[in-house]
Amino acid sequence: MKPITLLQPQKIVFGTGCLQTLVDDYKKMGLQRLFVLTAPPILPLIEPALAELKAAGIHIEVFQNILAEPTLNDFNAIVEKARQFDADSVVGIGGGSVLDVAKLVAAFAHSDQQAADCFGTGFIKAKGLWLACLPTTAGTGSEVSPNAILLDERDHLKKGIVSPYLIADAAYVDPKLTWTVPAKVTADTGMDALTHCIEAYTNKFAHPSVDIYALQGIRLIAANLERAVKDGKDVEAREALAFGSLYGGLCLGPVNTAAVHALSYPLGGEFHIPHGLSNAILLPSVMKFNMPANIKRHAEVAIALGCEPGKNDEETAQRGVDFIYRLAAAVGIPDKLTALGIPQTAVDGMAKAAMQVQRLLKNNPREVTEQDAREIYNSLY
Repeated sequence: MKPITLLQPQKIVFGTGCLQTLVDDYKKMGLQRLFVLTAPPILPLIEPALAELKAAGIHIEVFQNILAEPTLNDFNAIVEKARQFDADSVVGIGGGSVLDVAKLVAAFAHSDQQAADCFGTGFIKAKGLWLACLPTTAGTGSEVSPNAILLDERDHLKKGIVSPYLIADAAYVDPKLTWTVPAKVTADTGMDALTHCIEAYTNKFAHPSVDIYALQGIRLIAANLERAVKDGKDVEAREALAFGSLYGGLCLGPVNTAAVHALSYPLGGEFHIPHGLSNAILLPSVMKFNMPANIKRHAEVAIALGCEPGKNDEETAQRGVDFIYRLAAAVGIPDKLTALGIPQTAVDGMAKAAMQVQRLLKNNPREVTEQDAREIYNSLY
């Protein structure tokens, strides 16, 4: 068995209402200056918790103007605010972009390094401030991963910073924070979490210790995404999605994603399409492309999705791809890039840009050439 390294937050708390556990834990730690990153729709959900911390003498600075696809310049401005506040701790409460920025703020607030110099894997030199992450979508799994994504405006490409020092000290996964997420965001982020699990299970570096997270994540999301999209107050479906997203996040550090994510980055970088939606529209096409490289694994994905076995692995695997097409349509994901405002004339440029994301393409079970990328994009017109 090949070696693998599993890195996770020291503390993971899961459960409806566990935001209160963060408050109780924080008050015991002796930290005094908390920098909170969040988004305006989240503030009403967390104001009672912040008020309790302030009543305990904690100084709190709230930053809530994080864009959906934060850029390097956005981040540099935010980390400067954390320095001016003299933060000794950071909490991110939001979707993937909020959590990614929170992780980077904690890492760079008191560092002599620049984020621009740390794109790639393993370039951050030291642990930063104490950090907790609370996801409000289900989701990116960022609360438990060592990855953070920024849009590098120098070449209009989303890039990853990956480091064990980006892993939060604590993750509090409170499904209650996802109850008010709109149906469209629920669909996009749910498909993103499903993509994490499917890519982790089918990629070249898949490992038995991560397979258990990937398969269970697939089962939970496939069975509950449509329910949560139709009824955001379906507590059981929301809890299942939050768990599925957490499992997907636990796959990201040791195994990571592959061609779906690599091909989705140009959609976000150039056309500012939300990350989850980019993955959702690409997922079935890339699965279809990858199937011949590992039919057995794709058949096992199909079974986890809830498909009936076919007469052989190939037929079963194809049923899995068909299921993803149906699920995407059922939750409102378009099946054409034109629906996202991306003209077919952009395909060549996107294919070239995707080839730069070798950090993820190297994980793919089948080699992706620039021509392959072109054909996958063109299949969506």
